[in-house]
Amino acid sequence: MRTEPRIIELPKILDERGNLSFLEEERHIPFPIKRSYWIYDVPGGEVRGGHSYKTNEEFIVALSGSFDVLLDTGLEKKTFTLNRSYYGLYVPPGTWRSMENFSTNSLAFVVASTDYDASDYERDYDSFIQNRKDHG
Repeated sequence: MRTEPRIIELPKILDERGNLSFLEEERHIPFPIKRSYWIYDVPGGEVRGGHSYKTNEEFIVALSGSFDVLLDTGLEKKTFTLNRSYYGLYVPPGTWRSMENFSTNSLAFVVASTDYDASDYERDYDSFIQNRKDHG
C-alpha cells in the first residue's frame, strides 16, 4: 500500500519568551532520519526540486517565511503552502516534487530517510510518468 503525502502537525510548546517546536524520527515523522538539509536565499521566481526519489522519503518544514510545494503522484497533483514552523509536509518516495513561490528570507528545512545518493533521483518527468503507468 502506498503512503500518501500529508501535512503533519508537530508539537508546540507555547511560552511568552518564545515558542518551541520539534520533531523526532519515527514518532512525529514516519521514518528514521539519515540526512538533513536546508534551502535558503532562493532568488525571486526560482523553482527548487523538480525531481522524485525512488526510495527516499522527506519531511519539509518552513522554518521561516513561506513557499509552495507542488506534488505529483502520477495520478494526482496537489499544492501545499508551507508557512508555519510547527507543521510540515511528508513526501513519500515516488512523488515528483518542486518548490516555488519562496518569500523573502524563507528557510526550508528538510529531513530525509536516506543518505545522499544521486542514483535515487528521477530527474526526467516523462520517465517518471511512464514509470508510474508501468508500475502503478
